[in-house]
Amino acid sequence: MNAPRRAPDVPLPRRMDFEFDDAIPKWWFADNPVATAVANGLHLVFPEGERFFIRSVKHYMSALQDDPALLARIQGFFAQESLHGREHGHSFKLLERQGFDVQRFLDFYERKWLPRIERAAPAVVCLAGTAALEHLTAALGESALTEDFLDDAHPTFRALLRWHAAEEIEHKSVAYDVFQRVSGSYGIRVLGMALGLAGLMFFWTVASRDLLKQEGLSRAEVRTHARAIRQRRQDHTRKVLVRAVTQYLRPSFHPDDNDNYHLAETYLRQVGRLTA
Repeated sequence: MNAPRRAPDVPLPRRMDFEFDDAIPKWWFADNPVATAVANGLHLVFPEGERFFIRSVKHYMSALQDDPALLARIQGFFAQESLHGREHGHSFKLLERQGFDVQRFLDFYERKWLPRIERAAPAVVCLAGTAALEHLTAALGESALTEDFLDDAHPTFRALLRWHAAEEIEHKSVAYDVFQRVSGSYGIRVLGMALGLAGLMFFWTVASRDLLKQEGLSRAEVRTHARAIRQRRQDHTRKVLVRAVTQYLRPSFHPDDNDNYHLAETYLRQVGRLTA
């Protein structure tokens, strides 16, 4: 018999105002251009991805007026996601000062392809993709708060990513609960995971490769740096995502089956931002 799920709190938005100054080195993650390009590539995907999540949930707000508790959680989710996009977007100016052209990828992603995908996909599939990706980001968030791989990051980016990780855990079940209310179809849920994960990995890879190409490194240098990361982390991200997808495919799955809210609470209390 499953233990009763914890009722999640209303997510609380926290404006952090991280300072991405020029003291941050170009290779801020493990002093490694490959690791840094992969992390920066994810930063480039986040802001418009967060706005897509908000739009996907907002589409169904009128159908949820009989559930004030869920509506309150949705508003907290919107506020948190907006601030996540804002903070990650601030790092773009640092990348530009470091000599990177970020607008080329953003035009490809935000103006060309994501709008086409959103227009072509039914609203319920967009919502299913949002629910799936929220589960994946919460899984990555748990890893960020329980493992030491972010110790290799510059303190500013480490703080950004752990704050984001904590809040992803706080609102991990909001989009899923909306999906369950308006559809609940297992087939659409699985389709959302397939399309969401494929889209995430595609855009993340394109962004990371574009940034790495701008480094002007030889293929041999790239291979050497990539090998160093594999030896240190042994494909950490892939393992987290595979485990999270496997959980999600269980027909009875719910994000709150894994009660890890205490991880977010502990971290946010440590940095003095649990309630403000």
